[in-house]
Amino acid sequence: MKSDLPKVLVPVAGRPMVEYVIDALEAAAIDRIVLVVGYRSDLVRETLAHRRVEFAEQAEQLGTGHAVMVAASALAGHDGAALVVTGDSPMIQISSIRKLLANYDDGHPACVLGTAFKDHPDGLGRIVRDGSGRFEGIVEQKDATPQQRAIREVNMSTYVFHAPDLLMALQKLGNNNAQREYYITDCPAILRKMGRDVRALPVLEPIEALSINTPEELQVVEQVILEGRRAQPEST
Repeated sequence: MKSDLPKVLVPVAGRPMVEYVIDALEAAAIDRIVLVVGYRSDLVRETLAHRRVEFAEQAEQLGTGHAVMVAASALAGHDGAALVVTGDSPMIQISSIRKLLANYDDGHPACVLGTAFKDHPDGLGRIVRDGSGRFEGIVEQKDATPQQRAIREVNMSTYVFHAPDLLMALQKLGNNNAQREYYITDCPAILRKMGRDVRALPVLEPIEALSINTPEELQVVEQVILEGRRAQPEST
């Protein structure tokens, strides 16, 4: 992004992108928000001092799974849903969060992944299902076969976990990969192998597949927001 700012503080239509995420979580009645911070964490804390947010410090950046690990203490004793999303997803929709939580309320599965369909899924993990349509795992593009690369259903790093199951999966999470990092994307497969109920729900809207990794993508997202196509919190 060619910025010294932490990515979550990069302005989108005049506001730090993470504020759109916080707005959506609050509107979906998430009662406790924990933000994992690392690079220039003091600036993030200062910028968001006015928001109802707790912070967990990730001193070393050892992957997305490690980021959730450093926030694990916030889940101690919690026997309900734990929503895991990224702070750089300003297009997250309130309606999608509610759908995922509603699915969790139906039987309290170990994990519900929010997925989306994308015509050009380059760089994204593909959702692999068995012959009955049940979730089998997430395959990253670099590891995918040509057949798997043709899959259009993708992981968008939006999950609802049953908190005790998430803590258990984190304990089994390894870093046996080229980057020596811990990936949250491995947790659903870990839980599935343990016989837990893991679901992949294609409820995310196409607009949520918009990512911000380049100035050009930032411009597209800003245009969407300025045109009012992003979901807004409902008035009370």
